[in-house]
Amino acid sequence: MSSLTSDPNQTENTDTIIRPPYFFISGFIDIPHMKYYYVFLCFVYIISLVGNTFVMMVIYMDSSLHSPKCIAVFNLAFTDMCGSTALVPKVLDMFLFSRQLISYDHCLASLFFIFLFLTMQSFNLTILSYDRLVAICCPLRYHMMVTYRSMFQLTGAAWVFAVFLVLLAVCLITRLSFCRSLVINSYVCDHGPLFRLAAPCSDVVPNTVISYLNPCLMLYFPMVFIISSYICITHALFTITLPQERAVKTCTSHLILVAIFYLPINFTYLLHSIIPTNARIINLSLTSVLPPMLNPIIYVLKTEEFKESAKKMLSKRGGQRPCRKCHSKKAG
Repeated sequence: MSSLTSDPNQTENTDTIIRPPYFFISGFIDIPHMKYYYVFLCFVYIISLVGNTFVMMVIYMDSSLHSPKCIAVFNLAFTDMCGSTALVPKVLDMFLFSRQLISYDHCLASLFFIFLFLTMQSFNLTILSYDRLVAICCPLRYHMMVTYRSMFQLTGAAWVFAVFLVLLAVCLITRLSFCRSLVINSYVCDHGPLFRLAAPCSDVVPNTVISYLNPCLMLYFPMVFIISSYICITHALFTITLPQERAVKTCTSHLILVAIFYLPINFTYLLHSIIPTNARIINLSLTSVLPPMLNPIIYVLKTEEFKESAKKMLSKRGGQRPCRKCHSKKAG
């Protein structure tokens, strides 16, 4: 990869900061038949796109779903769709068509959007756990505490905080000089592998601090809140004398989403030093694409209100076609 080393004539030198024209995404190394995996990613992306679009359509078209809770569900579906779109098409373009060179600016933009939507997935699951916590532990005060205004405020604050965290990490990358290797050992412009490339040429201590701080704020603190909320929910369910089957079903669907999202990503980050590079990259790629595909399926199948609304919408669309034919026959 000698051709990828930085050249003073090809780099932008501003205040001794060496910014290369491009990086090389190494991706998966020496794994046979990887094209089948990229076809699988394409299949997953299409299902994710269709599923999340369907969930947003159901919420938008069914007035019975115009509730504060569904603001968070709609936002989760939107985030999942955007997150998959920010990641999968570029991965397919890079590795299916051998276009693994990515420009400096494009790399930072890709880093920003991938991690922004990943962070918002975590925050949306946290907001949904807050909704379940109030609904089960404080049912009499639910409509006072969970309103359209409060849900919009929570969602807006989550977006602002996510943009701030990710933008801070990206801005700290821009102060680094890349004077040696330009090969990123990942399948995307990943934050850790990217700033470590500048370690021989720049002070990466602030980037290292952010690489430990941001996962705590983006993943671990929300996960701790979700676990704590479900401890409270479990205690409340045991103390309630009346059956709470609907509440349990709703919590079950949310817990499945939480497990699908948090368990693989925490496993990868906590054990990254002992996991082989290819296994880590494959696990991270699956962690990024599977939850957006499974979230709409689980919500439609596991949540009764969504299941009923989806059935109504599909039956209405299916029932419209025969009626049109009947009207045309009558008119004839």
